[in-house]
Amino acid sequence: MSSLLPFDSVICILLGLSLTLWFTLLLVFIIVPAIFGVSFGIRRLYMKTLLRIFTWATLRIERGIKENSHALYKPLSNGIIAKESTSFEEGIWELRGNGRSLDRPEFELSDIFYFCRQGMESIVDDEVTQRFSGEELETWNLLTRTNYNFQHISLRLTVLWGLGMLVRYTFLLPLRVALAITGVSLLVIGTTVVGFLPNGRFKEFLSKHVHLMCYRICVRALTAIITYHGSENRPRKGGICVANHTSPIDVIILASDGYYAMVGQIHGGLMGVIQRAMVKSCPHVWFERSEVKDRHLVAKRLTDHVQDKSKLPILIFPEGTCINNTSVMMFKKGSFEIGATVYPVAIKYDPRFGDAFWNSSKYGMVTYLLRMMTSWAIVCSVWYLPPMTRQEDEDAVQFANRVKSAIAHQGGLVDLLWDGGLKREKVKDTFKEEQQKVYSRIIAGSQENRSRS
Repeated sequence: MSSLLPFDSVICILLGLSLTLWFTLLLVFIIVPAIFGVSFGIRRLYMKTLLRIFTWATLRIERGIKENSHALYKPLSNGIIAKESTSFEEGIWELRGNGRSLDRPEFELSDIFYFCRQGMESIVDDEVTQRFSGEELETWNLLTRTNYNFQHISLRLTVLWGLGMLVRYTFLLPLRVALAITGVSLLVIGTTVVGFLPNGRFKEFLSKHVHLMCYRICVRALTAIITYHGSENRPRKGGICVANHTSPIDVIILASDGYYAMVGQIHGGLMGVIQRAMVKSCPHVWFERSEVKDRHLVAKRLTDHVQDKSKLPILIFPEGTCINNTSVMMFKKGSFEIGATVYPVAIKYDPRFGDAFWNSSKYGMVTYLLRMMTSWAIVCSVWYLPPMTRQEDEDAVQFANRVKSAIAHQGGLVDLLWDGGLKREKVKDTFKEEQQKVYSRIIAGSQENRSRS
């Protein structure tokens, strides 16, 4: 009788040993450090290695382009259309011709071309639309989706891209998915168990550390490398933390370094399970779908929360939608009418390692998370700014604009007055009517001049 084990048994033993080794490494190098909030520096070393590879790849691309006599593609950063700033009337007069603006009939067919030109320029060089598309990098980071202009340069570079794709999809993706499942599962289980404890300091202590632990695991599921600045200005109880909004993972980025009460609409499915578990251990502010549109009810719930100085600071993204990491758009005034201390936070992602922007009009949540988990890493900087309060001579809109400007300045972002909701809404009729009124005044002026003559 042979003493050798059957082949199937050997395969099972090897598979068992591989899984044991996998989960041991996962526990020792990721989960345990996340629990205690420490890092072995592996992610930082990984980031530095990637930067060296990107530098080499960029130099190789530039050399290959020079050899092939092609121009290196660089996106225009100062606007697509070169034009001078002129008024509505000046544009019409210029199109009609010099010296014939006031004595011509009230309407000329050439006026139509002015409106056509303005419309096409607005479509091509629209300040709002530009903020809802991913950043195009001047250099290539070996992710096809970050430079659509890339062409074959050399065999070595193509092989490097292929190896990178293999690493991202066969090693990093399974690891990140396992970490994400672990973090979410621990969050649901941990908050549910803590929810059964009586209210008190011990429950608050456990709830805080369960949240921090699980969010830190989720951060590692994205290989997120975060640098926090100004930690002495972290939001405190009884206040409101407001930040610019680029991605749903903004919540994880901030919550892995602080303890917040979340605000949002109640969802179904997996998100609903997570929300119901979280609210058992921490006083988050969730609204029913029918309540979200009631501004007075929302303001009252938020006011009641911040007036209780024992409750956690509220985390809010006043833009109401995700912007593409280049600018900050209009803050909704509701969060600034409450009268609480506002703690501004600026978040800026490094696009060289992956595009964190979520274009919700183009990608669903699952597709977006897949793109995040197949990127090299999520690298960002977070600045906690000094707390701000509403001044006596300020209304809510002015206060919101002042906070927005501070965030934009610190994060190196463009400060825009446009409402981010315009990406899904049609142009308001009032804007169209304003242009019609201006043109009507031009025609009326022409008629008056003719009658006087």
